[in-house]
Amino acid sequence: MATAQLTTDRLAEKHRSTLDRALDTIRTRAYWSPYPEHPKAYGEDGSLDAAAGLAAHQAVLNGRFELDQPGTDGWTGGEVSPYGPALGVEYPHADLDVLLPAMRAGMGAWRDAGPETRALVCLEILGRISARTHEFAHAVMHTSGQAFMMAFQAGGPHAQDRGLEAVAYAYEEQTRTPAGRAAWSKPQGKRDPLELSKEFTPVGRGIALVIGCNTFPTWNGYPGLFASLATGNAVLVKPHPRAVLPLALTVRVAREVLAEAGFDPNLVALAAERPGEGIAKALAVRPEIRIIDYTGSTAFGDWLEANARQAQVYTEKAGVNTVVIDSTDDYKGMLSNLAFSLSLYSGQMCTTPQNLLIPRDGITTDQGPKSYDEVVTDLATAVGGLLGDDARANALLGALVNPDVKARLEAAADLGEVALASREITNPDFPEAVVRTPVMVKLDGSKPDAEAAYFSECFGPVSFAVSVDSTTDALDLLRRTVREKGAMTVGAYTTSPEVERAVEEVCLEESAQLSLNLTGGVYVNQTAAFSDFHGSGGNPAANAALCDGAFVANRFRVVEVRRQA
Repeated sequence: MATAQLTTDRLAEKHRSTLDRALDTIRTRAYWSPYPEHPKAYGEDGSLDAAAGLAAHQAVLNGRFELDQPGTDGWTGGEVSPYGPALGVEYPHADLDVLLPAMRAGMGAWRDAGPETRALVCLEILGRISARTHEFAHAVMHTSGQAFMMAFQAGGPHAQDRGLEAVAYAYEEQTRTPAGRAAWSKPQGKRDPLELSKEFTPVGRGIALVIGCNTFPTWNGYPGLFASLATGNAVLVKPHPRAVLPLALTVRVAREVLAEAGFDPNLVALAAERPGEGIAKALAVRPEIRIIDYTGSTAFGDWLEANARQAQVYTEKAGVNTVVIDSTDDYKGMLSNLAFSLSLYSGQMCTTPQNLLIPRDGITTDQGPKSYDEVVTDLATAVGGLLGDDARANALLGALVNPDVKARLEAAADLGEVALASREITNPDFPEAVVRTPVMVKLDGSKPDAEAAYFSECFGPVSFAVSVDSTTDALDLLRRTVREKGAMTVGAYTTSPEVERAVEEVCLEESAQLSLNLTGGVYVNQTAAFSDFHGSGGNPAANAALCDGAFVANRFRVVEVRRQA
């Protein structure tokens, strides 16, 4: 073990109050975040302001990203920004037969450090990442296609919140069993009692593998990374080949902090792959890998669950997110809220609504009865108005993350009657960016040929306005969709207490997270760390929730040592 520059006492002085506040907040479910959302909050206390963050980002482009990892056998790269430019960054390529044993070597000292020290080290990592939020925002923007402000917030403080939340749950689960030695005495009547000394130690499972995604590399990557690290495991980060930089930066910060705290930096390492190498499958079944966190396609998620039998596998896969529109007392607010939800980041979120179930006889509103056609037309108009100004549209939409999204968008127009056509937008700062507004397609829910379209996830800026015979039929279709296809989110609009109870019952029985009557500045595709659960783990869209006790508790085991007193 190296000489610690960051002692436990110093780490506790810096971060114990933050850990305590996080522990309190996951119990109260109140709003709280220690990481500022506004770009102007940075630039003091060692954090990078906007200019310094951009300069730091530009400094890593077109060069080698050194990590000083064991087993480096070459260099690889190839990321191209969805906004056009090639990043030109080369990352170390690892010989896994060398790297994985080196990662295991530091786990004993990391285990012996205990839950509190591990949590405090994780908070130091998050704190240093937070200080570089402006730099990370550019890395997220130019790998995911998010617009800068979304990349700043979702890829910065919101991702950091999710990491801290995972640390808090990990600490709470590990400390349910008393630390140190416990005295055990069993009375034996007239004989002397039986007495033992018992010691309980949380022990990590082994090496954890984080398989990163293209769209939200930090937001989706941090919960698993920090949950595993905080519970005593080493963590190997395998980024999506199009989105390496944000997680490579994360690995570099983690390695620096671990070394300064006196631990082996190889507890966190990067596994960048060569073009077409596809190392995720090979890694997933190696005996050294004992935990896997994955966000991505259903096909590969199902493969992991079926084949990585030696590992505890946590997956977030595809789902078909649905909104039931029965009635509303704020028609304008409903349209505005849905328009924003459909447009944000070009619909490239696992929580974006896809199917809008609307009774074919229409709905009641505060503006009088509205027919199915009127609701669809008015919603299309709301989306068009929201995105009518190109500058505003670019700020909301970002860029399409890859050609597959563009292909799905273009194909959707052939699936039914187009209620809202997609249009191309030019980004004056990045002329090569592929920017498209959403398409909305009308489908008749009673026709079997329409089911093939709305009953499959169409990831991207595509939504289906599905006409149904009644709200009861909408609820039946919602239940079947969640049960068979899964859903990360469900939305509903109703003024009827009976309908509200019915949709709530469907979501409770099928384990789907429900948002009712959102008409203000909170949207169905957004969740707040420490308060909202992202996914439930109870339907096919995901087998875990971010973040709850179940997400962390199976990443470690409590090992008992008994001694004769």
